[in-house]
Amino acid sequence: MTLALGCIADDYTGASDLANTLARNGLRTIQTIGVPSADLPLMDADAVVVALKIRSVPAAEAVEKARAAHRWLTGRGAGHVMYKICSTFDSTDAGNIGPALDALGADTGAGAVLVTPAFPETGRTVYQGHLFVGPVPLNESPLKDHPLNPMHDANLVRVLQRQSQRRIGLAALDRIAGGPDALRARLAELASDGVGGVIADAVFESDLETLGAVALDAPVSVGASGLGLGLARGLVRAGRVAHAAGAAAFSDGPGLSACLAGSCSQATLAQIARAEAIMPVLRLDAQRLLAGPEVVTEAIAWAREHIATGPVLIASSAAPADVLRAQSSLGREAVGQAIEGRLAQIAEELLTLGVRRLVVAGGETSGAVVDRLGIPAFALGPQIAPGVPLLRAVSGAHDGLLMALKSGNFGSPDFFAEALGLMNQAPGA
Repeated sequence: MTLALGCIADDYTGASDLANTLARNGLRTIQTIGVPSADLPLMDADAVVVALKIRSVPAAEAVEKARAAHRWLTGRGAGHVMYKICSTFDSTDAGNIGPALDALGADTGAGAVLVTPAFPETGRTVYQGHLFVGPVPLNESPLKDHPLNPMHDANLVRVLQRQSQRRIGLAALDRIAGGPDALRARLAELASDGVGGVIADAVFESDLETLGAVALDAPVSVGASGLGLGLARGLVRAGRVAHAAGAAAFSDGPGLSACLAGSCSQATLAQIARAEAIMPVLRLDAQRLLAGPEVVTEAIAWAREHIATGPVLIASSAAPADVLRAQSSLGREAVGQAIEGRLAQIAEELLTLGVRRLVVAGGETSGAVVDRLGIPAFALGPQIAPGVPLLRAVSGAHDGLLMALKSGNFGSPDFFAEALGLMNQAPGA
């Protein structure tokens, strides 16, 4: 297998988002969980997205794992590797985007590396280096309050410079609107001035196509799934990849269905509220999850009572203020890891009840669940919502398990019903 494109994602839902984007734009795509083992069976693919869980780990650990993924991808022929980040640039001043940029740039000898979290389809745009969510700057939007990596500065040149040892510059919209050659000229100017990382504006989908075409000139780029769109279209238009047909629906088999929610985003909270009208919902208090493992036994006992007649939803999601109260006494990382661990245990126990369709909301929660289940890779199915594909586990003990891994802010208010419906297990059916 020789790859046209390699991708390293800093969390699992982000990996699914990117893999979905690549597949929708013509690339045969596989998503792996971690750096694949040598014996993992992979079908012919144009692109592989290596999903890591490194957004919130210490920067040195993130860099080490990103470099290992990069070596695997380039060893399979990938001429360009994209480091995939969140479209809200969730990252602290200590990293991890800047350190990853520094390491991959140094390893590849890349000059001025393009960086953009823009994805206009999902309302994320960059103008004059500032990240917008819909019509407002990121720091004025509800998305500023990520529980692990809050973002209170919309100026990405300033944010990335605080993280990176490289000098950071800006490719503004006027140069990008001028097309690939105008952007190449701007990058050359910046590189001659010693700039090693370039925040790139993007307001329209055509801007992403320009960024993708130019990024392919270099060995590495950094961005959200919008940049993946540009890279995929650039590969197809250059004739380096034959456009593949869209993902086929997965065949449905026997088994039960369940949903788990760990995200505290406003979107997920609204989706849980909507789901209460169509399926049984168990809300788990954060303090109970932190108190001890008996909450897992209680949740599974509750699920056993309800799941035979249709899907169930188990949620630890709470309003940001409630999460902050728990974090104030026990610490941010300790609270997050404990809750994710409990939900992952619940997921594992749900599978012993016969669950074969599992929907998970929240990036960190999805990562914990997939790690606990030991799933090595996913094949891509049809899109459930922008950025969220249907996934089928490939190989391993849970081969054939259907899953959806949703970033907290993604999906319509009826996301849980839509996901289960695409799995042929709509509530009430």
